[in-house]
Amino acid sequence: MDIALWIVAGVLALAFVGAGGMKLAQPKEKLAASGMGWVEDFGQGAIRLIGTLEVLAAIGLILPPLVNIAPVLAPLAAVGLVLLMVGAAVTHARRKEPQMIVANLVLLALAAFVAVGRFALAPFGV
Repeated sequence: MDIALWIVAGVLALAFVGAGGMKLAQPKEKLAASGMGWVEDFGQGAIRLIGTLEVLAAIGLILPPLVNIAPVLAPLAAVGLVLLMVGAAVTHARRKEPQMIVANLVLLALAAFVAVGRFALAPFGV
């Protein structure tokens, strides 16, 4: 179980470092032009906040348990990603973008797996 949780956490971390980094590095207009139409509903500050939260969650999934400093942050980061994906799914539902909701639900399920796994099934330090 521990290996599966590390793999899923790693995949999530890579996905969210990429997605969050893009939101931090590119202006709103470029994000919209690249297919992220949802950014039109948010200000640049909110987009940067979402990107920052995604990058911090990605770091939180891997770094604390890797260095064995406050490893409880890993499942908390996974819970944060679950909440972000709920918000993303709601945003895409309002915009009538069902294909994006599917992606949000997959990421939500993976993050929930890590959260439940690290809180209950295979916690660090046990």
